[in-house]
Amino acid sequence: YEPIRPLHAPEKRSLQQESDEVLDWSDVAGKQIHQTLIRKSLSIQAEQAAAALEVISRFGVDPRWLIYLPPTMSPAETACQPDYLEHPDQALAYYRQRGLSEVVCQQKHMGSRAVIVLCQSPEVAQSRFGLSQPSWGSIYTRTGRTFFADSAQEQALLERLATAMDKANLWDSLQTHWVLLDTEILPWSAKAGDLIQQQYGATGAAAKGSLAALNPLIAQAASRLGDSESLNQLQQRQADLAVSIDKYNQTYTGYCWPVESISDLKIAPFHLLASEAHNHSSQDHRWHLDQLARLATADPELIKATEHRWLDLNDPVACQELTEWWLSLTAAGHEGMVVKPTDYLVFKGKDYLQPALKCRGREYLRMIYGPDYTRPEQIARLKHRQLGRKRSLAMRELALGIEAIERFVRHKPLRDVHACVVGVLALESEAVDPRL
Repeated sequence: YEPIRPLHAPEKRSLQQESDEVLDWSDVAGKQIHQTLIRKSLSIQAEQAAAALEVISRFGVDPRWLIYLPPTMSPAETACQPDYLEHPDQALAYYRQRGLSEVVCQQKHMGSRAVIVLCQSPEVAQSRFGLSQPSWGSIYTRTGRTFFADSAQEQALLERLATAMDKANLWDSLQTHWVLLDTEILPWSAKAGDLIQQQYGATGAAAKGSLAALNPLIAQAASRLGDSESLNQLQQRQADLAVSIDKYNQTYTGYCWPVESISDLKIAPFHLLASEAHNHSSQDHRWHLDQLARLATADPELIKATEHRWLDLNDPVACQELTEWWLSLTAAGHEGMVVKPTDYLVFKGKDYLQPALKCRGREYLRMIYGPDYTRPEQIARLKHRQLGRKRSLAMRELALGIEAIERFVRHKPLRDVHACVVGVLALESEAVDPRL
């Protein structure tokens, strides 16, 4: 009778795709030790793997799309400037002190992180990814969940991206039928609407409500007691807090606008991670930005080119001009910037350097640390934050992400790719300050 598993792969299906259908819990459960391209040995604890498998098995996209998850990113060292928690000086100093002469500084978009697996045609989903039905690809979050609840909207967006790739002649120049993109999708509210309403909106409303209730009581006390130094200080404190709360509300609402169709969205890609037979972590950031600029030119209404500056770290005038650019970006309501070495990966001494450091603006950090975090006593306390664990986590997740891509482009079985993908998500359960 017909064997459960055929002796030969059906026509147009690879051995990798045959293995894709037998993903097994035991392949990724329990303690795992990984060997990767940039890290010889990397451990995942059993309880971490269990947490990741719970998310992927219940909420994840079709596992055949799940070929990569992005790493976290560390901020720069705490700012020396008294009024700032993060400042460009420290991000630039990190790379300068480690012998680099040039970096690229990119605008940090305030949206939702999205990984996009894009096919040149729907049939590629079947021939390369082994799906049973045609598809333009998949868009998923940094935890492997589908980005769009409406699959028709997702497919329409992917088809438009595929058309832009064709118009930019990227399919031919890359000699590929699929690509893997690391992107940010704007507005933030397109994906994080519930979070905004329940966390940021609720906090802002509660703060304004408490002021509205307390201020009349302070006024009554002042009318009874007359001029009082303590009451005057309290009134000034409340006035300052009112300003901070207004800034807090303005910050998060600035990242929100109504989304009724894909024409209301913006996609900001910042890495072209892979194509057929190529892991593009070997390319420098000039190459990535050049390819993605071509894509943005092909459809500027949908695709947003990432504004950036190349910087000579040994030129003090240029460094000061960069700081002014960062100040103007953040004053205009943008989140901040990301500083990266020219090369995607840089090995110095005994280890790789951080592949990127984020430098967020004062007003964006108000969302993270609270409306009145800029009060001198508050910011002095926050300056004692520790970055070691966050940076270790960023490097381990980066190593697993690059290894997952490498295994996929080499047509390794999907279970080998998923060992790394599950590992990235597993590491996210480590006890690291989520505000960093």
